[in-house]
Amino acid sequence: MRPASACATGLDRLFEESIQPYRGMRAGLIANPASVDRNYVHAVDRFAASRAIRLAAIFGPQHGARADRQDNMIETADERDVRLGIPVYSLYSERRKPAARMLEDLDVVFCDLFDVGTRAYTFLWTMALAIEACAECGRPFVVLDRPNPIGGVDIEGNVLEADLRSFVGLYPVPMRHGLTAGEMATLLNTEFGIGATLDVIEVRGWTREHWLDRTGLPWIMPSPNMATLETAAVYPGSVLVEGTNLSEGRGTTHPFEIVGAPFIDAHGLADRLNAWNLPAVRFRAVWFAPVFDKWRDQLCGGVQIHVLDRAAFQPYLTGLTVLAAIMELYPTQFAWRQPPFEYEYRKMPFDILAGGGQIRAELEKRTDPADIARGWQAGLETFRHTRAKYLRY
Repeated sequence: MRPASACATGLDRLFEESIQPYRGMRAGLIANPASVDRNYVHAVDRFAASRAIRLAAIFGPQHGARADRQDNMIETADERDVRLGIPVYSLYSERRKPAARMLEDLDVVFCDLFDVGTRAYTFLWTMALAIEACAECGRPFVVLDRPNPIGGVDIEGNVLEADLRSFVGLYPVPMRHGLTAGEMATLLNTEFGIGATLDVIEVRGWTREHWLDRTGLPWIMPSPNMATLETAAVYPGSVLVEGTNLSEGRGTTHPFEIVGAPFIDAHGLADRLNAWNLPAVRFRAVWFAPVFDKWRDQLCGGVQIHVLDRAAFQPYLTGLTVLAAIMELYPTQFAWRQPPFEYEYRKMPFDILAGGGQIRAELEKRTDPADIARGWQAGLETFRHTRAKYLRY
């Protein structure tokens, strides 16, 4: 049973207390299945039931508005909502930025996307491109804010380099950014001169230290492989595995929490990683056979990542260390994934995920990940100072 003091999201607050400025407007809504209020009612249903505002279009991010597309680069097509009779536009296809024609009949665009606090999660960049489109077309953009599910205190990782811009990182932020969608939108709009008319309807009752399971709000899978809050906890590091020939657990019940391949001895890898003495994490030997994606139907040995203390856990350092250990133990069998990846056809997938051109080279030189981490601290501190101007909670 959820506590009576459950946070009120921006979606809750829009219809309970903040609808007046938008009364009578034709609205577009960027949403996915996790766009629910504190009573599990979906944003589309809240908008459709409102007499104050007219829902005129729905926009879906990666995996589709219903999150029914499983893998990366499986494009979704524009369609019509059969119940409401309004267009549903895909923002994960040839076009990832709303076209002017999609906005011409709208007075305002609302965005209610459940983000997971990681730069490589594409929903942030769907939002950013939509802000750019609204700025170009003179349409106001409103973020219905939500808590960062992995907390809003810790940040980690290198800041994205400009020549590695992609749909898993369009602006220079670190892998774990510690911002809500509303805070990030304001930072991007101001620091990078997007210039949209932007409003954020804030969460009420959230404290930055609180993860989602302390808010009273439900966890709804925002995408097919973001299964649980535990998945989100490790994702800022284990997402790097997508850039290799290793399975990141897609096709299992614990995507991103388990890593492995048929050539790995599970016990040997677990022992090597536990001997590294990383903070607040334990690695357990596992065996699995993915039902789809890499190494489909093949028995893989690997490890499951167990977080012992959220406040001390460093997911990005942990992800790099998992790769370093496997490269050390299996130098001839480990391999980097080749392009294309997320609409990039020449850049190496690992490089665009990591957002730093030297990280792959350092791993190949067998540099200790802790030493790699020291190299990004100056950029991280610069981001921390910039970020401080946009904290709302």
